Amino acid sequence: MKLIQDYLNKKSQSITLAFFRLAFGLMMLFSIIRFVSYGWVDKFYIQPKFHFTFYGFDWVKPFGYFTYLLFIICGLSAFFVAIGYKYRIAIITFFLSFTYIELMDKTTYLNHYYFISLVSFILIFLPANATYSVDAYRNEKLRFKVIPTWTIDIIKIMLCIVYFYAGLAKLNSDWLIEAMPLKIWLPNQSNVPIFGSFLHETWVQYAFSWTGAVYDLTIPFLLFNKRTRNFGFFFVVVFHIVTKILFPIGVFPYVMIISTLIFFDASFHKKVMDSIFRIFRINATIFESGRSILSNIKLPINKIRIGFLAFFIFFQITFPFRYLLYPDELFWTEEGFRFSWRVMLMEKAGYAQFYVTDSKTKQTKYIDNSRFLTAFQEKQMSFQPDFILQYAHYLHDYYEKIGMNDPIVTVDSYVALNGRLSKRYIDPNIDLAKEYESFQHKTWILPFNDEIKGL
Repeated sequence: MKLIQDYLNKKSQSITLAFFRLAFGLMMLFSIIRFVSYGWVDKFYIQPKFHFTFYGFDWVKPFGYFTYLLFIICGLSAFFVAIGYKYRIAIITFFLSFTYIELMDKTTYLNHYYFISLVSFILIFLPANATYSVDAYRNEKLRFKVIPTWTIDIIKIMLCIVYFYAGLAKLNSDWLIEAMPLKIWLPNQSNVPIFGSFLHETWVQYAFSWTGAVYDLTIPFLLFNKRTRNFGFFFVVVFHIVTKILFPIGVFPYVMIISTLIFFDASFHKKVMDSIFRIFRINATIFESGRSILSNIKLPINKIRIGFLAFFIFFQITFPFRYLLYPDELFWTEEGFRFSWRVMLMEKAGYAQFYVTDSKTKQTKYIDNSRFLTAFQEKQMSFQPDFILQYAHYLHDYYEKIGMNDPIVTVDSYVALNGRLSKRYIDPNIDLAKEYESFQHKTWILPFNDEIKGL
């Protein structure tokens, strides 16, 4: 207990958290502007007739063209977070608006979106506006030169969880022994300058697979150790630039590169912040007069905050292992797959022909999925069981509304996983309209009848 007490009393320069706040806010502002400018608000949230929602969040829906207003609110709050203006309100607003956007349609789910929601949630409880912020500039009582070290370390821990768990997930036979799915993906990038011509070579595909696993597992330790930090950050930059060149993964590489700068010393962050302030001709010397933070871990409110965040981190450490509660192969059923930092581990392709049958007349309709889903939605639906179930319920409700008697919904479904031959995926005799989403195992998914060894 004394070690814990001593650690909680340990202090660090507030400039580090201020740097992360500015970097995070600007990255999020850029991401929102990029998303809107590419026309994705219309494509993913306005055009679709139907949206695949997360279990328990069916009530989260787009607002039609008012969805643009949600993105404006999210972008403005990100900007206010960056400059530290009305910080607490801004970061809460950003967390709620960004998370709402991600919950509107799970078709667009990405690990780094989940990461952003988690980090923004953590930032609600941290004094990220203690210095180099509009709040600290306007109110001396909010200005502090030092803050508890744990308020910085918790961001580092969250980053390490992402990396280390991504590495653990790669310790499986498909990734290490078969070099899958890189053996499928890399030859498609042979037009990449300089090293593209080598990507069809088997040894290169294995090298990428093993290097990726080693990188994810070791980079947290390299970044935490001051002697290896520069070396580790070099690999962070190289790794993420290469993945950005090879794969269409959006802003994720930039988010991770910039976020890992939090591991550097406060002197580095101060140089960066001072340079930015000089560019905009803002006097930063006022922040030198900040006091030591008054936070005392003995105060009840701080004990509650520390206890809550400790539980939050514990949850993030244990939650990815929930897949162990389910039978059959994780990559096949995807039960417990999301929210567990399993990044780019599988290549799945599916085919799903739905049939809707009138329970009285026994007349059957063959469903053209393109009538109800966008091409992107149909692709994602074809190999993900919770998507298939949700779509089946939508078809049931739709045809019931237009006069069909208690429609029976079945599907002829086939899925190919990591280069294996396509296999029947869903029991074709099951009326999916009578099955309901839950945390229990989906018994209507047919067995994998193969084995992927490892985590």
